[in-house]
Amino acid sequence: MPGGRLTQQDRQQIALGLADGLAYAEIARRLDRPTSTITREVLRNGGPAGYRADLAHRATERRTRRRRPASGKGAGTVAQADGRDAEALGEYEERFTDVLMQSGLSNKMMARVLVCLYTTDSGSLTAAELVERLQVSPASISKTIKYLESQDLVRRIRDEGRRERYAVDDELWYQSMVGSARSLTALVEIARQGPAVLGSDTPAAVRLESIARFVDYVGESILRAAEQAREILYVNTETASGDAEAGPEGDRPVS
Repeated sequence: MPGGRLTQQDRQQIALGLADGLAYAEIARRLDRPTSTITREVLRNGGPAGYRADLAHRATERRTRRRRPASGKGAGTVAQADGRDAEALGEYEERFTDVLMQSGLSNKMMARVLVCLYTTDSGSLTAAELVERLQVSPASISKTIKYLESQDLVRRIRDEGRRERYAVDDELWYQSMVGSARSLTALVEIARQGPAVLGSDTPAAVRLESIARFVDYVGESILRAAEQAREILYVNTETASGDAEAGPEGDRPVS
């Protein structure tokens, strides 16, 4: 029924629509569903090129089975204690995880850990809390955190009880973006070494130089944008907050 869960027949129609090159909105209209439902269904199950109705249906059934035990304890209990709808939160976290993976984070456990931290009000959790929320082994969390730290995606801190916590914040986004832009430098350098090996007038050398110029320009643009965004969104915000606490200029002591 419209508005309910997608059926296997619905998913077959989605697959046929994608094969015919139909837009999400048109597929949604034919199924009498919101466009957002179709978009979410396709993106979480392989994207337009990889969507398979039978695989998508089985994946949804598995997710549903995994969520049922959580209503009594674990992640579901935490979500309800926070005054949130446990089922809605679980679905949102799954969509968030899928988006992170489609954005380049290939390991699902890494994406799940980041989503768990992003959706926690404190922005930080201990290893034990991550184990409890994600229902995975301590070794899995340890390995995942080690990699995320190496990529500047999480930060290790200590709370008042001297326990180690893993945190995410605005500065980490900036550092990660800068790191990604700088990693393009190696690609630029190797591409520019090509003409000396292939001959500067060959089509291959011209192609490599074009790649180098493009990647170099994009990398520099990302760095400039990251610096500007950091200054506008973070630094200026902190300055404005400090000025507001200090009061109007006329109220400040004159030295």
